[in-house]
Amino acid sequence: MSEADLDPTYPDLENAVIVVTGGGSGIGAEIVRHFARQGARVGFLDIVDEPSKKLVSELEEQGHSVFYANCDLTDISALKAAIDKVRIHFGPIRVLVNNAAHDERHSIEEVTPEYWDERMAVNLKHQFFASQAVIEDMKQLGGGSIINMGSVSWMFGQGGMPGYTTAKAAIMGLTRSLARDLGPFNIRVNSVAPGWIMTDRQVEKWLTPEGENELMTRQCLKRKLYPDEIARPVLFLASNAASACTNQTFVVDGGWL
Repeated sequence: MSEADLDPTYPDLENAVIVVTGGGSGIGAEIVRHFARQGARVGFLDIVDEPSKKLVSELEEQGHSVFYANCDLTDISALKAAIDKVRIHFGPIRVLVNNAAHDERHSIEEVTPEYWDERMAVNLKHQFFASQAVIEDMKQLGGGSIINMGSVSWMFGQGGMPGYTTAKAAIMGLTRSLARDLGPFNIRVNSVAPGWIMTDRQVEKWLTPEGENELMTRQCLKRKLYPDEIARPVLFLASNAASACTNQTFVVDGGWL
């Protein structure tokens, strides 16, 4: 039995139009795969062509409906145009997953005002404007789900990247504010806060013997976590199975906190 056979099925996601930002690799690509296997029509945005086009080929060969739009999410006009392309291709958007982020390390001393603004742009600002761009679709559909990707890094006070952790902390506030304003339209807004997830990037750049030892010490689960373990709760929050879930942050960290 394959891993996909173990996943729950959410019938209401079949043919639903989904937008995933940063969907070309890592956690985002796994989210795209999981929605595609539900029979959803998945549009994803990314700035890097090669892995994104490879993902499209992989999923189309399996018979899934997927569409890729190249986009620099820090350019809000380009972001809105990319979402429009998904809408034109598939129809009104029912689910938005604000996944894109960049956890580049930086010291306090090296941060300039320009770099700080860039960290906010790549990790926070686009989440609001992508949400703004799909609200009317969701209203017309009678409801929808927005899922913002946060992080536990700020919750346990991780150092070495204050711009990133500040942006990720703000996502909880953004989520709660949007949930309050959009609830009357049956639009649910939640966030998912992953722990240390073993994407290719994390393994190549940050996983050291010392880091792995700390992980095994601090997590309740004494094993590594992988992108599919974030994709599954995202699917749940997108589906009608989570119809009463909004205004929440769901921590998925193996019990690190």
